[in-house]
Amino acid sequence: MFIETETTPNPATLKFLPGQQVMAAGTREFASPEDAAASPLAEALFDLGEVTAVFLGRDFISVTAAPGVSWAALKPQVVAMLLDHFVSGAPLFTPGDASAIAVPGEAEEDFGEDPADADIVAQIRELIETRVRPAVANDGGDIVYRGFREGVVYLSMHGACSGCPSSTATLKNGIESLLKHYVPEVTEVRAA
Repeated sequence: MFIETETTPNPATLKFLPGQQVMAAGTREFASPEDAAASPLAEALFDLGEVTAVFLGRDFISVTAAPGVSWAALKPQVVAMLLDHFVSGAPLFTPGDASAIAVPGEAEEDFGEDPADADIVAQIRELIETRVRPAVANDGGDIVYRGFREGVVYLSMHGACSGCPSSTATLKNGIESLLKHYVPEVTEVRAA
C-alpha cells in the first residue's frame, strides 16, 4: 500500500490519500482529542501530540499540525499510522458510534428558511453539491450548506478549509460569485 500526500491551501494541513475509500458516506471532523474518541484512527493521530485536527473525507484524511510543528518530522509518523490502520483493516469508528457518518451542518442552527424559497434553496444546494464541494474536497476539506435567509447563504467550512487563511477569499470571491451568477436572489455568502 502506498499513501500519497498533497499540500492544501492551509499550510498547517496536509491531505493524505490512502488509495481507497475512507468514508462510505458523509464526512467527519475531529477538532479535539475528546472528539476523536469516536475513531481509533483519529485518536491515534491526536496521540502524536502535534495534531490539532483530523478530517475524514470520502477518499482522503486531512491532518492539521499544531502551530510551529514541522511537517518534515510529523509527516512520516502520520503516514506510518495510516499505513498500519489501513493494512490491518481496523475499524474507522468505535463500534456502536452513532455519529460515524455524521455530515457537518446537520442538526445545527435553524436559519428560518422561508418555504416560498424552496426552489431557490434547491438551486443553491445543487450548485454546492455539484460544483463547490468537489473543488473544496480537492483541497482537503468540505463545505456544508447551512441555510438561506433574505438573500444570504450560510455555509460552514470543515477540514483543511476551516482554518485556512484563504477561506474568506474562497467564500467571497469564489463561492459567492458563483452563486450570485446562477441564482440572482443570492446577495451574499457568509460563514456560519
